Amino acid sequence: MVGLIGIVIIFVMVFGGYLLAGGKMGIILKSLPFEMIMIGGAAIGAFVISNDTSAIKHTLKDLGKVFKGPKWKGPDYRDLLCMLFELIRVARANPVALEGHIEDPANSAIFTKYPKILDDEEAVALICDTLRSASMNYDDPHQVEEVLEKRIEASLHHKMHSTHALQTVADGLPALGIVAAVLGVIKTMASIDQPPEILGKLIGGALVGTFLGVFLAYGLVGPFSAKVKAVIEEDAHFHQLIREVLIANLHAHAPNICIEVGRQNMPGHHRPSFGEMEEALKAAKQDAA
Repeated sequence: MVGLIGIVIIFVMVFGGYLLAGGKMGIILKSLPFEMIMIGGAAIGAFVISNDTSAIKHTLKDLGKVFKGPKWKGPDYRDLLCMLFELIRVARANPVALEGHIEDPANSAIFTKYPKILDDEEAVALICDTLRSASMNYDDPHQVEEVLEKRIEASLHHKMHSTHALQTVADGLPALGIVAAVLGVIKTMASIDQPPEILGKLIGGALVGTFLGVFLAYGLVGPFSAKVKAVIEEDAHFHQLIREVLIANLHAHAPNICIEVGRQNMPGHHRPSFGEMEEALKAAKQDAA
């Protein structure tokens, strides 16, 4: 919703200001389809050339983040901590029983209580692999932390490809606008024998190309890239929270302390109070009983 509001503000301020200054939309509307074909078509072609099929699909899918925002909300972070709390308690009380949960999460009584988290294959794999490593006595907290850090960084780097691809398009759009403008000037020069009022319209149409390239770059595609990057970085906190809690568990802290470490590492705008988290953990204990 915020993304749509931003787009509306951009168009209203730019074109509203132009009209208030006495500008006329006729020449822009007449030239716009042809300029859009040249500039937009060239930008799409360059985007296709510089990315493989999976990257193209990934980028198109990530455009939805501009309007949807982050995937993980405050209740999801709280659910994650409750789920990790239950898993840590099982691991401490009965390591054999833990195997059933981490080897088959889809049929786990703990994982299935949190369907949104269960649907995230990366989060589930991160939890299960780390708990499995601990059960195999690969429990050096510093080594595991390093492994998790590299794994999360690699995942974040892969997810950031879409924002890099969009930013590359944004960087190229002003130059493509100049290309369209030069073609417009060439067209104008071919009509140099026409009267000034006709030449004025032709030159104005050529300049629409420059305007459109800059407008698309800094008014739409660039901000889209920045928003996608911000959303990806925001969602990355979810996996970082998993790392913090499971590393605290490897340090043999009490389950409540592990969860408190996670709570304090949550993004501030999603962090519940200590009392709220305690109530959530009590509810999780009662459900498990």
